[in-house]
Amino acid sequence: MLEDKNQARTSLSELGEFGLINHITKHFTLKQTSTVKGIGDDAAVLEASEQQTLITTDLLVEGVHFDLSYMPLKHLGYKSVMVNLSDVYAMNGSAEQITVSIAVSNRFPLEAIEELYAGIQLACETYGVDLIGGDTTSSTKGILISVTAIGKVNKEDVVYRSGAKDTDLIVVSGDLGGAYLGLQVLEREKQVFQVNPNNQPDLDNYSYIIERQLKPEARKDIPKLLQELGVKPTAMIDISDGLSSEIMHICSQSKVGCKIYEDKIPLDPQVISTCEEFDIDSTMVALSGGEDYELLFTVSIDDYDKIKANPHLTVVGHITEQAAGMNLVTRANQEIELKAQGWNALQS
Repeated sequence: MLEDKNQARTSLSELGEFGLINHITKHFTLKQTSTVKGIGDDAAVLEASEQQTLITTDLLVEGVHFDLSYMPLKHLGYKSVMVNLSDVYAMNGSAEQITVSIAVSNRFPLEAIEELYAGIQLACETYGVDLIGGDTTSSTKGILISVTAIGKVNKEDVVYRSGAKDTDLIVVSGDLGGAYLGLQVLEREKQVFQVNPNNQPDLDNYSYIIERQLKPEARKDIPKLLQELGVKPTAMIDISDGLSSEIMHICSQSKVGCKIYEDKIPLDPQVISTCEEFDIDSTMVALSGGEDYELLFTVSIDDYDKIKANPHLTVVGHITEQAAGMNLVTRANQEIELKAQGWNALQS
């Protein structure tokens, strides 16, 4: 894609670092009242407030976190922002600003960087956050993207991983496993393409799961929804490494155990059918797949009536005493110890 000789290619060295920054950020506008000064000075200036400040950062590396043979640069820009905003929402906060730093090799022309920043800009506009700074530098190979997100939360509303209590319900937003399966489809089509470059993949049957991988959405709506329902989670985390790893983080921080019920895990029909096609266990995909960026949280059992009928939320289990351990209850009603297999465990 990047080697197409018919495409216009402007060398980044023609602009220089500051010229590049000016060029790729000129269309970004500031929307947050807390942003006093964005890009263009030695540092950004944010207005102090009575709220607590949330800061989170992630580094994405080509060949480790993404593959540009099937990840469009615009989608990559969008996803790199989502990864960070998701962490802010997992603290029950609202995201307000981001900084973006990139390192790029000389195989990327200006037009490629414009595509990347078009995705970042779309994410900023869609989620109402301001790009307020960052850095650009050269890389000896590939592309690296570091995004930092800054958010706010009222002191009484902040939710940590450490507040879960025995008998609390375990709840997830949306459905799980789609992003991992989308990756499997893309990897398969990449291998087919390498054997036969004239082969055109038919991905219509996989549209949902591919979008879950290439263009995930952070769940900005969930903290607002919970507030409207009058529910404050006791603990919360975003699902970046799979349900199993994330509930184990909550249990570890909260010093509790848990039971997750296999038949309660929410799966999209496309996830189920693709698992059958690939001969992969759908429960394993949901537990260990990762990159869904849904929110996993615990609530008091007293709040069950407030959430039970909501189509965005699914109760998948409950918290137990620490001594009971962390377990999956299978469809056959057997208890199996949960393991933090994470993303890499499913790689062949």
